[in-house]
Amino acid sequence: MINEYLPFFLSFCIMLMVISMQVVDLSLLHSNFVDEIRIDDDFYFEKEVYQKTDIKYFKSLHVDGVIKRETDDDDFLDLSVSGEMVLADSISLEDVDYPFSFKIEGSLKEILGNCPNTLDILEILWENIVLEIPLKFTKVEDLSKFHGDGWCLMSEADTHRCNPFNELLKDFGEE
Repeated sequence: MINEYLPFFLSFCIMLMVISMQVVDLSLLHSNFVDEIRIDDDFYFEKEVYQKTDIKYFKSLHVDGVIKRETDDDDFLDLSVSGEMVLADSISLEDVDYPFSFKIEGSLKEILGNCPNTLDILEILWENIVLEIPLKFTKVEDLSKFHGDGWCLMSEADTHRCNPFNELLKDFGEE
């Protein structure tokens, strides 16, 4: 009688893992009840996590992949992450969509230093998303409208052409 309910119990346990995907329970994988844990879900970060970065907010964050048992004491993580974050444009300070995608592959021992019974997906995601945030990002192409009293924004090509120090460098080179 117990054997006929076992598949329903296992599917219920897997469903609970999917519902609370932020923290994945690896105990079914470790006890060999399942061969892999599939992740195909959207994730969300609290504002407190990214408030000290250049990220204004996330439009989307989707994770697709699997966690498999590689050896008796190690699990293998293979995730594809894609999403879109909104950043402040480096020049105009307007909101700019910045799409990103990356893969997370490797042994959980290598990633976390141990092989726990639970895995916080958001922690691993955040460690990799931080690497995707650009130092500067702009979609501004016409720099001529960014000027003020005695200053203007110049492109890299303009700085070489209009650099007042070029004359001094020529004089310095002659001596």
